[in-house]
Amino acid sequence: MARTDHSFPAGSGSPAAAPAALRGRGAVTNVRHRFQRDDRVQVDDGWSASGLPADFVDSVPDNFSDTAPRVIPILPDTRHAPPAPKTTVTAEEARKMLSRNDSPDIPFDVAVNPYRGCEHGCVYCYARPTHSYLGYSPGLDFETRLVAKANAVQALRAELGRPGYKPSPINIGSATDPYQPIEREWRLTRGLLELMLETRHPLTIVTKNGLVARDLDLLAALAEQKLVVVYMSITTLDAGMARTLEPRAAAPWRRLEAVRSLTDAGVPVGVLVAPVIPFINDESMEHILQESKAAGAHYASYTVLRLPWEVKTLFEDWLNVHFPDRAQRVLHRVEDLRNGRRNDPNFGTRMRGTGVWADLLRQRFAVATRKLGLNRHRLALDCDRFLRPAGAPGTAGAASDFLSPVGAQASSGVPFPAARPVAGGARGRGMRQLHAAAAGQLSLFD
Repeated sequence: MARTDHSFPAGSGSPAAAPAALRGRGAVTNVRHRFQRDDRVQVDDGWSASGLPADFVDSVPDNFSDTAPRVIPILPDTRHAPPAPKTTVTAEEARKMLSRNDSPDIPFDVAVNPYRGCEHGCVYCYARPTHSYLGYSPGLDFETRLVAKANAVQALRAELGRPGYKPSPINIGSATDPYQPIEREWRLTRGLLELMLETRHPLTIVTKNGLVARDLDLLAALAEQKLVVVYMSITTLDAGMARTLEPRAAAPWRRLEAVRSLTDAGVPVGVLVAPVIPFINDESMEHILQESKAAGAHYASYTVLRLPWEVKTLFEDWLNVHFPDRAQRVLHRVEDLRNGRRNDPNFGTRMRGTGVWADLLRQRFAVATRKLGLNRHRLALDCDRFLRPAGAPGTAGAASDFLSPVGAQASSGVPFPAARPVAGGARGRGMRQLHAAAAGQLSLFD
């Protein structure tokens, strides 16, 4: 059988032009985002025989004789490799927290994201293009230049307390992982969970970090009232592959341990095999489902690789760096799943693809979940328990019946007061500042 030649010349998108991988980062470069009007590219202008840039070449003295042979001395290259990009976090004050959508293929219509960007560095993340709205690159900037919505809890409290608000399950983690590494210090997600428990509001969580087990006290209390489901995203059980795909996410075994801890505490857990990438992790689907079921998961789902906007270029560069031997094979299979394109934005087909290979994945998933007993029932979250937050119009001055778990702290680090009246407006802010000062720490949100 004749072989198809997928070779191509060196240039953009080829292994010969691929940049070097960065330790601990998913993206290999900062790609130009779609709102950027100019671009800067480093080139060798040929002035340096050694390949050094022009500013490393000594200039010719003014008194140099025209008849003397022209010799341009070259300075020794004392430069060092550029330092690895460090993670920086900028605080912002959000005007609102609730983000609504009417997408027919998304199982929730309201979402909350306490952070912008994600330090996990998953190269395939469909949320990377959202960083373009900040003027940042969806590449390395997405995983190094993070934004924390410092007033997340107070902003959400205000929205939940608005007249006419009708509760529906809020998803935490649709465009960023709420348990990414910076959550250890910022504790914004824990603050949101405290608010959800106080108001008896239903929610779902999507994460790929074992840090979610830190909040077992709150999650277990929510689960007792049928208010929460946690979905753990597991793309592979191979630790080496995981370090390449999602370098700063929790190791696969830690995610399974978190699933086990959550289910032991009575928290319903599902697993997401997402995304399925042809010839990278597609052979692991059944194994992931089997280990997740053994750890206690009750639900499962999957999606195939999506490459919207700048993610397409980022993923191609990543393939050429880490898997140059199969890069074109992977991309051609993606095109098979997407009607000949690298990305399909259409509702109904964007999540699981079309064609014979999509049908094969669908059949494999169905057989595996049926054998393992997954997805036999769906937990209906209870929206009838909702209580308007204390301090909302119509409830000002009313004492909250929410009791913080013993030893728990609000996301600011200040102990959460039990059964304490919450005042609104400037007076409420002043009272909170006085309380925080008495505790020896000003509130992060004030």
